[in-house]
Amino acid sequence: MKPTSSSPGSRALSASLREVREARKFGLRELARALEVDPRLLSQWELGIRVPPIEEVARILGYLRVDRAVTNRILALAQHVKDPNWLDSNPSDLPAALTGVMQCERSASLITNWSPLIIPGLLQTPDYARALLAASEIKVEDVDARLTARLKRQRILSGCEPVRLKVIISELAIREVVGEADIMSDQIDHLLSLAVTSNISVRIVPADVGYHQGKLGMFTLYDFPSDPSIVLIEHHHASAFLNELDAIAAYRKLVKLLSGKALTEDASRDLLREAVR
Repeated sequence: MKPTSSSPGSRALSASLREVREARKFGLRELARALEVDPRLLSQWELGIRVPPIEEVARILGYLRVDRAVTNRILALAQHVKDPNWLDSNPSDLPAALTGVMQCERSASLITNWSPLIIPGLLQTPDYARALLAASEIKVEDVDARLTARLKRQRILSGCEPVRLKVIISELAIREVVGEADIMSDQIDHLLSLAVTSNISVRIVPADVGYHQGKLGMFTLYDFPSDPSIVLIEHHHASAFLNELDAIAAYRKLVKLLSGKALTEDASRDLLREAVR
C-alpha cells in the first residue's frame, strides 16, 4: 500500500512517531496493545501509509511520556501534515526539519543538490562538519548530536542499494577554507574519492561564470520512485519544504541552468586535484 500523503510534513510525522517509540524501547505491538490500537494501523501511521488523527498522535506522545518540547514539535507537524509546503523555523537541537530531511533521504531514488558556498552535508568529512557546526550559533553541548546525525545520514550513499546523488558545487565552496588548511585538504580528497563511485556525481561551477540565479542560495531536490518530488531550501534560521508542482518545475529549470554552467565530471575532478596541490 502506498502512502496516502506524500507531503513533507507527513514524511516527518511518520518518522517522528517511530523515533520516539524506539527511543523509549517500546515494540510496535507492545505500544499498540497498551493503546488498544490495531498494530497494523499503528504500523501504517509510522510508515506514512495513513495519516493519524491529531488526537491519536497526542495519545501516543502522552503514553510514551515524551517531553514538552518534542511533543509540541510533533503536534505541530500533525496539525499541518497535509499542507503541500512546510516551513520549520525551530532552532532546537535536532529540529523537525532534520527528521523530514532524513526521511526524504532514506526514501529518495535521486537526490540533486546545489551548494554555492559549502560542501553538502552528505559529502562532508567529520572534521569539516565539526568546524562548520562549531562556527555556527549552536550550543557547544549540541554540536556532537548534530555531528552524529549528519554522519549517520551519509550511510544512504553506501550499501546494497545506495541512493543516487548528483551534486553541483560552486568553485567558491572548495576555495573557502573551513577550519584549518589540513581539514580543507582532507575534505577535497574525500570529494575526489566519492566522485569516482558509480552512484555519486560531483560537478563544479567555475567561480568566474558571472551572475546566475543559483547564487541566491542552496537547495536540494528529492525525487522518489512513485511520489511527487520535494524541494528543500535551507537558510540561517529556517528550512522550507516545497511540494507544489510549479515550485518543483522552477527548481528543475534551475538545475538545468546550473548543469549547463558546470564543468564535466572529469574536469571537475581535475579542478579538485589542482585545489589540493
